[in-house]
Order: sequence, then C-alpha cells, then structure tokens
Amino acid sequence: MVKPEGEPRRRPPVVQETSSGGVVVDVSTGVPRAAVICRVNRAGRLEWCLPKGHPEAGETLEQAAVREVAEETGIAGRVVEPLSSIDYWFSVEGRRIHKVVHLFLLQAVGGHLTVEGDPDAEACDVAWVPLTDLKARLAFPNERRVAELASARHGLA
Repeated sequence: MVKPEGEPRRRPPVVQETSSGGVVVDVSTGVPRAAVICRVNRAGRLEWCLPKGHPEAGETLEQAAVREVAEETGIAGRVVEPLSSIDYWFSVEGRRIHKVVHLFLLQAVGGHLTVEGDPDAEACDVAWVPLTDLKARLAFPNERRVAELASARHGLA
C-alpha cells in the first residue's frame, strides 16, 4: 500500500523493558570461572550469553539478578558490585522495544549447574567458562565488554 503524499508515517509503539542479571563467578577451583547459558535464537542458532531476565513485582535490580542467575544456571550468588548497564533497541511483532539490562558481578555461594530451574525454559545448556575465556564464548559484543569488566575486577584483564 502506498501512502498518500503528506500523510505522516506511523511509527510502531515503543515498549520499555528492563532486565537484570550478571556474571556469577566461582573461585573455589583456584581458576575464576563464570556460569553462562546457551539458548536458541530466533534464527535457530545457539548463542552463549549471560543469565538475565525481567524483575518481578517488588524486586530490586539486585534481587532480580540473584534470582535470574539461580533460575537460569542453578548457581546461588551474592551481588558484589554493579558492572554495567546495556541499552539497546529491537523490533518484534510490530513494536519497537527499548531494553535496558543491568548487569552485576556476583560471587557464587552454592548450587550446581543445571537448566532445570528455569521456569521460562530459555536456557538449553549451561556451562562454567574460565573467566579468561568468557569474552570469546559470549555471542554479543555488549556482553563481551561486561566480561572484560568482570575479568578486570579479578585482575585477569
């Protein structure tokens, strides 16, 4: 359909989204390592990424990060410090999404790797990755920058 001249172009509605998650690090083996998840993207390809998700009603960003890490990886963590926020846009189903993801450095305090606790079943696999290899494993450039920050915090950058 061709729009008549002078008719303003309609823009799709904008939806604001917030997520929280992080780099959960285990140092118990002597080699700092981070838990990452693998998921299948819209194109059907596997991509490794940091655990994250939407805060639930009444949760702080830190509480949401701890819960999401536990649900998606099986690892209980304690927030050490904020690392970074990632801000990006994408379109889906006729809407423009503006998403801000708040990422924290967490220290692993218990649990074991599993995707069984993920209520959304987004993660199809989970793995420990040495912190020195984390940047190379992650699919997204903005998450690789966060991996650099986590590595620098542990003196590995």
